[in-house]
Amino acid sequence: MAYSLRQILALGCFAAFLPLIAEAQQAPAPPPVTVAKPVVRDVVDSDEFIGRFEPVDEVSVRSRVGGYLQEIDFTDGALVKQGDRLFVIDQRPFVTALNQANAALEASKSALVFADAQYKRAQSLASSGSQSAQTLDDRRREFDSAQANVRGAQAAADRAALDMEYTEITAPLSGRIDRRLISAGNLVQTDQTVLTTIVSLDPIDFYFDVDERRLLNFADTARKLGKDLQQGGGGLDVAVTISDPNAKPFKGKLDFAENRIDNESGTIRLRARFPNPDLVLQPGLFGRIQVEASNTYQAILVPDEAIGADQNERVVYVVGSDGTVSTKPVRPGPRLYGYRVIREGLDGTETIIVNGLIRARPGAKVTPQMTELPKERTDAPPETAGAESGQ
Repeated sequence: MAYSLRQILALGCFAAFLPLIAEAQQAPAPPPVTVAKPVVRDVVDSDEFIGRFEPVDEVSVRSRVGGYLQEIDFTDGALVKQGDRLFVIDQRPFVTALNQANAALEASKSALVFADAQYKRAQSLASSGSQSAQTLDDRRREFDSAQANVRGAQAAADRAALDMEYTEITAPLSGRIDRRLISAGNLVQTDQTVLTTIVSLDPIDFYFDVDERRLLNFADTARKLGKDLQQGGGGLDVAVTISDPNAKPFKGKLDFAENRIDNESGTIRLRARFPNPDLVLQPGLFGRIQVEASNTYQAILVPDEAIGADQNERVVYVVGSDGTVSTKPVRPGPRLYGYRVIREGLDGTETIIVNGLIRARPGAKVTPQMTELPKERTDAPPETAGAESGQ
């Protein structure tokens, strides 16, 4: 086929643009990422510590009298009320001892009646001169001795009755009972054999350790409220989260701190008390407690998912006006309102990547899709260990 000069020139120009067209077809579009401005709002800073729940009251149940265990009147692990009968020691030896003590008491009372009559008769005869003074003194001594014998017999009878009462072992407090630690038929030693344990559940205490630096902050906050930290700092509000991601934070109040810092660890132990009407919180359960530690200030908040790692430092990915990605080192703080506080590194005006971090590379371009972060986040994932670093 023959081509004209015009066609040959046109084909030559088109061929010159073929590499550019092929390059444009091969170059992928910048990956899309979700970007937003950090949340800037007034917050009250808080510190977070790991601790453990402990019962307010805990009792190891022992018997005050010795004997063979006859009855067990509870179900292992049940809730018991103060005064509920738990165990019964074989009562027959104590019934015998009580009857014997009562009989001795009746005999001593009878002897007292006789000594009283003898003393009064001696007084009458002595007043008329028919009885010597020595005989009157003897009758008085016998009367006093009979009175003392009655008091001693009464004490023995009371003790026997008390021992009889102690054969029925009742719950000293309301709470959750443990399993039975001894079976019926075994010999129980007085004040030695542990039969079971009971722990109270509502309210429940939470113990955690605080370092010296943050202790001074808490103590200063307590003094501003006119209270000592050792007495709870005026009931500072605290919140505890447990490992269940669906459980809402439990609200309580600080109510005690130890009176000295531990020399070895450099920490002091604090206690907070929580209402527990639903008995969700159990002794021994771990939790993370948040304690308010500052006055109100303006904070920069970002989602935890927007924070990446670059070797040994934390960074956020910032998108410029031309779509180019760069990183900024940051120092994260505690988590508030579902976000992470950024203590250093951002001023709040940056546009940061909040979703699609894996598709971003420093120096590369992205296609930003702007969104607005809510003031408070309720869908934040559970916090992972080590999320707050560099604090």
